[in-house]
Amino acid sequence: MTQARTFHDRVAVSLGDHIARIEMIREDKLNALDPAMFDALIEAAAWLREQREARVAILSGRGRMFCAGLDFGSFAAMAGEDGTASTALEPRTHGLCNTPQYAAYAWHEAPVPVIVAIQGGALGGGLQIALGGDIRIAAPDAKIAIAETQWGLVPDMSGMARVRRLVRDDVLRRLTYTAERIDGTRASEAGLVTEVHPDPQARALEIAQQIAHRSPSAIRACKVLLNGLDDANAGEILAAESRLQQAIIGQPNQVEAVMANLDKRTPDFRD
Repeated sequence: MTQARTFHDRVAVSLGDHIARIEMIREDKLNALDPAMFDALIEAAAWLREQREARVAILSGRGRMFCAGLDFGSFAAMAGEDGTASTALEPRTHGLCNTPQYAAYAWHEAPVPVIVAIQGGALGGGLQIALGGDIRIAAPDAKIAIAETQWGLVPDMSGMARVRRLVRDDVLRRLTYTAERIDGTRASEAGLVTEVHPDPQARALEIAQQIAHRSPSAIRACKVLLNGLDDANAGEILAAESRLQQAIIGQPNQVEAVMANLDKRTPDFRD
């Protein structure tokens, strides 16, 4: 096994038996997403691209939850006090993507299959990260949600470019509009996750070992082929995510959504 290393104290990586392991290690914050986590995930994906011995990867989160979504502290960094977004989302920093989008989309672009193991839950941006993978294994009781509207936002981390082929349109709309949390079993039925298993890590490893015993050149070629089926107009979707988010983040209704959630009260939105 290659010597384990970490990126920004957020993501640990290792490689052994042709299986790369990428683990978010901010367990004290339920692996919540902040700028350092975005950078760490992108650097871990770059590391994976350099590992010619890797035939498959497992992406997971240490501790009780795969990823709880955006760190609340990141709201302050993304929206200034004057109601204007302090972080530009529309510029493309990584091909089709901005930086937060690429923290998820990088796994879609990885040269080998990426299996995501979800325990505890994948909420909001956490689910967007998971959707970047090829296969998602969730615990039956894991909490899954397209949670962004709860905070007055739109899903903007590339997941819509992936989920559109996984979930029936009307179901996707309901889950997006309501931010409803569903368990892993219902998420599997909806198409958000591939299958459920009481031990997602063990099941992910089982599938990874099967893939690792296939021809690596064939597996890499299959990923190129399958991505080609999925990528039509992905750039337009990613650009629209950023444009729409840029227009609403930090505005009164978005701030009210955050404050009402934190205060556990009914929000008072402006028409």
